[in-house]
Order: sequence, then structure tokens, then C-alpha cells
Amino acid sequence: MRPNLSLIVPAYNEADRLGRTLGRVLDHTRRMAAAEVIVVDDGSTDATAAVAESMLQSEDPSRVRLIRYPENRGKGFAVRTGFLAARAPIALFTDADLSTPLTEIPSIVNPITRGECDVTFGSRALDRSLIGVHQPWSREAGGRVFNLVVRLATGLPFWDTQCGFKAFRMSVCRPLFSAGIIDRFGFDVELLYVAHRAGLRLREVPVRWNHCDGSKVSAGRDAVRMLDEIRRVKFRVASGAYDEALSQAGATAIREQESRQVALVS
Repeated sequence: MRPNLSLIVPAYNEADRLGRTLGRVLDHTRRMAAAEVIVVDDGSTDATAAVAESMLQSEDPSRVRLIRYPENRGKGFAVRTGFLAARAPIALFTDADLSTPLTEIPSIVNPITRGECDVTFGSRALDRSLIGVHQPWSREAGGRVFNLVVRLATGLPFWDTQCGFKAFRMSVCRPLFSAGIIDRFGFDVELLYVAHRAGLRLREVPVRWNHCDGSKVSAGRDAVRMLDEIRRVKFRVASGAYDEALSQAGATAIREQESRQVALVS
């Protein structure tokens, strides 16, 4: 049976907490009608893959998968790999620490299911009262500055592009994943920017969120890298590198919207 939702969990050196969080993912998805779980081990050097294999071996193999590759390629590469392997019409990814609780899945999946959106993503900025445990002040302030820079550089009208909780209608977004090239932490901006350029319907959704220790992001080094990745994405857009993917995604979105309108009229 084809799943109706693919849940992708990228993991790099997450052996210490994956046993807890993956167990919660599996418990949650068992209660869903038809969901698959895809864990992508991003070249971990610890026991991440062994922990995942141990937990997945007792599950129905038609609803769980572990994807491994030997070299660490970056979170963006891991997320793209998971999405391109997804079999469901809607796919979402969540960080391995589950900083956004799984009970928030309907908040970002239902607007896509109802045909209102093509891309939805969790936001910590729209309602900060939903944040339970805050990041250290310096990291939170740095995140706000980074998102302001993203808005100024790309014209994206969103306040939080980096929350690790995003869902996509795969029929229209698959070409965008295939065209993606940002392998590290700037991949979120690339995906949202090209989806916006394709004319897709994007929605930023307030979600509950809690900071978890153990972040792989370096506030200094990775912030500079992400800014350079934004520059690369803008250059690729200007040079037409994404044009075919944008055309495919936009045309598919228009056809699907027209089909839904016809179905509503009839």
C-alpha cells in the first residue's frame, strides 16, 4: 500500500539520542493511517546507523527505511536524499532531536492535504509564546539577524526559514529537490527561494518548539557559510540554472489547481 505521508529524519552522529526520538517517531506513525519513516544516516562516525537498524528491524519493512552513505555530505544532502526516496504524495522532515513535537504534524500537513498550499514550514518567529525552552540568547539573536538578511537578500516574506520542520507536496516539489545543490545548512533557504520563484503556494505556520542541546550548527563558521550559500543560490537563479525545475514545478502546480477547481465545480 502506498503511504500517504513520508516522514524523513536526517541524522548525523545522533546515536546518543536517536534511540529515544526514533522510538517516539515510530510510536506516533503507527497511529497514523499510512505513513512511512525514512531515516537518512549522513555518514555518521558513531553508532547512529546501528541504533537505527536495531529499532527498525522489528517494524514492517514496507513502512520504514534506513538510507546510509559512507561520507558526511551535510544536512541538506541528507534531506534531499530522503525526499527523493519518499513514496507518499506529501513528505515532511523533522530534526532528529524532535525540537518541534510530532503533534505539530497536522499543523503543516493539513493545509497541503486540503489543497491550500504546496509548501508549509514551521516557524518559531510568528508566535514566540509557543517556544518552551529557548536557545541561548546569542544564538537566538543570531538567528533573527540571519533571517533578516535572508529577507533582504531574497525577498522572501518569511520570518523563520531555518526551523527543521517542513512539508512539501511532492508532485510539484520533486523537481526542486532534484535541482538542489546546497548540501549544508543553507538548504532551507534554497528550497524556499526556488519554490517561491516557481510561484508555489508557501505558508509559514507557528509551531511549538523547544531548544535541545547538541546542535551541529556553529554560530560563527556556519553563519558565514550559509550567507555564501545564499549568494550561490541567487547566482544560480540569475544564470538560469533552476529554470527547468521552476518550469516543471510551476506547470504541475497550475494543472493540479485547475483539476481541483474542476472537481469542486462538478
